[in-house]
Amino acid sequence: MNNNTLTAVQGIKVGHQTDKRRPTGCTVVLTPFGSVAGVDVRGAAPGTRETDLLHPSNTVQHIHGLVLSGGSAFGLDAASGVMRWLEEQGHGLPVGPVCVPIVPAAVVFDLWVDDFESAAYQRGERVRPDAHAGYQACLAASSAPVPQGNVGAGAGATIGKMNGPHCAMKGGVGSAALTVNGITVAALIVCNALGDVIDPHTGQLLAGARIAPNSRELLDIRQAQLTGQAITSPKAGSNTTIGVIATDAVLTKPQAHRLAQVAHDGLARSICPVHTPMDGDTLFALGTGTSGQTADMMLLSTLAAEVTAMAVVNAIKAAQELRVGRHWWPAMTP
Repeated sequence: MNNNTLTAVQGIKVGHQTDKRRPTGCTVVLTPFGSVAGVDVRGAAPGTRETDLLHPSNTVQHIHGLVLSGGSAFGLDAASGVMRWLEEQGHGLPVGPVCVPIVPAAVVFDLWVDDFESAAYQRGERVRPDAHAGYQACLAASSAPVPQGNVGAGAGATIGKMNGPHCAMKGGVGSAALTVNGITVAALIVCNALGDVIDPHTGQLLAGARIAPNSRELLDIRQAQLTGQAITSPKAGSNTTIGVIATDAVLTKPQAHRLAQVAHDGLARSICPVHTPMDGDTLFALGTGTSGQTADMMLLSTLAAEVTAMAVVNAIKAAQELRVGRHWWPAMTP
């Protein structure tokens, strides 16, 4: 089976947990035998866990899993379930007589997609990804091609919220992979952006803010801003694009950090505006080293930006429309 997703990188498994009570969930990337990792946060409103230890100057060299989750800051709890699963399997950083799994995480804000109108909420329940969700995502993890669209952390993702959340469109999970000279680079992106999504190869506006809640006509945020059009002020922290870029090349921590940095170029090519004060854009980079090839950072940098942009576009193309009560978030393709 042809695999053009994150699991094309040998040594990586991906699992989704999608909550059936309301649109939310989490996505787990497992590297149980350890991978070198880096991170770069560009948005001004991030929700993250265990990112400080990924700095090149810090001691820990490998991580064992990674969580991308819905539920805003509540969703960070999903990482606890991933740690529990990894510990049960005997994976982690040896510290004396115990192994401590290292599991960074990042979250997107999806709480306004049915969180306050659901039957569960009316019963006093709060439906957010938790440790159980993270554990279930581990049980579902495999090296098969990654399902995309309204799954896992992308279940409640929306894009184009510059004209208010109910003039947005459906976002989701997307993935892409490229192999050049025997080295594979792949990305998995959860697109929950404030901005519009653009095809970087054609310049076509694919999806984003609509002019009204019941219309499919796109506003075109960039043009609206350039012409001084009044736009609804978005809420801080209510948007975020998060993801992971992985390669089978042998990386050092500084190289992984650099790869996470340049991957943001792919977001800038495919999302407009991006890295705003209202977004928490965060990208991780992983190096499994399974190819045995030393990193050619010029090539890897080009590939990282390319697969990131491709994954954003794939997220939008795979997304399906979402109707919750009186609210409608159409997909790019009806």
